[in-house]
Amino acid sequence: MSSITLIGTGNMARTIGTLAVAGGNTVEVIGRDAAKSAALAKTLGGGTTAGTFGATPAGDIVLLAVLFDSAVPIVREFRDALAGKIIVDITNPFNATGTGLALPHDTSVAQSVAEAAPASARVVKAFNTLFRHVLAQGGPVDVFLAGDDAQAKASVSTFIESLGLRPRDTGDLSMAHWLEGAGLLTMGLARHGVGNFDFSLGINNLG
Repeated sequence: MSSITLIGTGNMARTIGTLAVAGGNTVEVIGRDAAKSAALAKTLGGGTTAGTFGATPAGDIVLLAVLFDSAVPIVREFRDALAGKIIVDITNPFNATGTGLALPHDTSVAQSVAEAAPASARVVKAFNTLFRHVLAQGGPVDVFLAGDDAQAKASVSTFIESLGLRPRDTGDLSMAHWLEGAGLLTMGLARHGVGNFDFSLGINNLG
């Protein structure tokens, strides 16, 4: 199983942490508010620990379970503490109305995270196309991911499988822009074509 650190104490951290503990993974929670980190660690159980913000994360895989505009600043704050880690960006850079992306069309949050991270860190985009409550229900749903390092993607895929979910590799980190666009697509479908938030994007193998 995997060793993971969740940076963040909100709903996505709680959801992924719950699945991670159930999947037998070693989990650490880090947040700016030490009391909230400790409370979430206690809620998750299963030996979950609370780390110190800015200190070296215990997990080999570090998930940025924060709002998109906090992702890069947090990576800059941790900086060398993230050396050698796999950093998973799960964020969506939606604008205020959720009708567009709040970043230029030639980049992504994940690519910006990679630029801010130590050279030895490896960045993977994942989890951003799933609504939290759908993720909380567990598998089998598809988790799309992108990254430049094959070994890092393999490690993240193993973690995803431990949650009872299906990893779907979309290519290198430049694909993160399109995954963030797919996150926006799910919002449009929820508001219009589907009419609710009780669905996920997935692959149907017809062959």
